[in-house]
Amino acid sequence: MARNRKRKRTRKLISELNITNLVDVTFAVLIIFMITAPMMTQGVQVDLPEAQAENVEANEYIQISVNTRNEIYINQERTTLLAFRKRFREVFANRQEVPVFLNADKKVPYGIAIRVISELQSEGVVKLGFLTTPFSKSGKPR
Repeated sequence: MARNRKRKRTRKLISELNITNLVDVTFAVLIIFMITAPMMTQGVQVDLPEAQAENVEANEYIQISVNTRNEIYINQERTTLLAFRKRFREVFANRQEVPVFLNADKKVPYGIAIRVISELQSEGVVKLGFLTTPFSKSGKPR
């Protein structure tokens, strides 16, 4: 009988959402994205030569990059010099009016840059531009 006299405690349900944990997790995820986002958007690392030229604005373009290790990229996609013509033909197909910008590191051998330009011209590229960095404010190369 002693057992029956003990009241059973019934717990009252809490119908509120604990926001503190949700906010902590959200801030942690936000910080992770803030740190990793710049790393994911970087393109091919190229140290451009300096020149005095006007800016060109284009909505749609094809970018060819050659880095210091002589690796060739077509719109951030790596390719070899041997496969360059075939891969470029696929990207450039039915887009003859789209400008092509060459983004070559200043330490790339002249012969490699000329070979890429030659391949581009043989594929019918008419609008070819070269990406550079502007001179410093004093007008002298950096």
